[in-house]
Amino acid sequence: MDTMVLGNVEITRIVELPARGRPRDYVFPDVPVEHWRAHEKWLAPAFLDPAADEVALTIQTWLVRSEGRTILIDTGVGNDRDRPAMPNFHHLHTDYLAQLAAAGIRLTDVDTVICTHVHSDHVGWNTRRTEDGAWQPTFPRARYVIPRADFDYWDPAAGHRTRSGRQMANVFEDSVAPVHQAGQTTLWEGDQHLVDAHLRIEPAPGHTPGSCVVWLRSGTERALFAGDLVHSPLQIAEPDDCPRFDEDEPRARDSRRRVLAEAADRGALVFPAHFPGPGAAEVQRVGDRFTVTAWAAWD
Repeated sequence: MDTMVLGNVEITRIVELPARGRPRDYVFPDVPVEHWRAHEKWLAPAFLDPAADEVALTIQTWLVRSEGRTILIDTGVGNDRDRPAMPNFHHLHTDYLAQLAAAGIRLTDVDTVICTHVHSDHVGWNTRRTEDGAWQPTFPRARYVIPRADFDYWDPAAGHRTRSGRQMANVFEDSVAPVHQAGQTTLWEGDQHLVDAHLRIEPAPGHTPGSCVVWLRSGTERALFAGDLVHSPLQIAEPDDCPRFDEDEPRARDSRRRVLAEAADRGALVFPAHFPGPGAAEVQRVGDRFTVTAWAAWD
């Protein structure tokens, strides 16, 4: 289990689904293959399999211990979900909760769950299924911090026509509504939401209307939990490249450029949700793009 300490904050990587290859032209249908070829030497093999023409993605969450509190950033896919449009997520049975236990975490220990956005692979373990088939909050003492813009956008009652509507079938009903009905949600809006002295949430819309990032500052250390701001390191070098999952591509590009520039200027270690291998990177500006200068070093 990967762990590191930044200042007074401990970060543990909890992998729900190890890296799997997905067809490159499915994940990034509008990105020219020449972009991948130009960066193939450093993307392969951890992030790109040129022979199979596949992009490697993992499903992981970040366990953060800060100021005596236990915080989860995103909660993965979850078990027992009806996801007919997403075979890879349909009725999963993973050992995610056992991994939390191995990290010394009981379900009652989690104080805060931060959802960087409402997509099926970021809110799944918000809930778990009871013996009678109902959905209940997985973490009974936690506040679930969810961007209001995403809560409103994905609520089926709102009737929005979305780019990924089929893939989102049942997600709000089984993974978001139950924690809200239990009175455990904090629906935040505005320019920022303070979690504690070390962690601050800021909006980064585009991937979804309410997509956000989490900034960490502790002593001289800086980090950025980027959610789905980037799905592949290719997007660090080519920040205008979008995956098929971005709801609003122009806004996603703007957010990606702005936040990566801030991470580079602050010297922040960037933790995206889906990078396999080292999982996190230091970035630097190179003209109007960015480059990876170092990968994460875990204990």
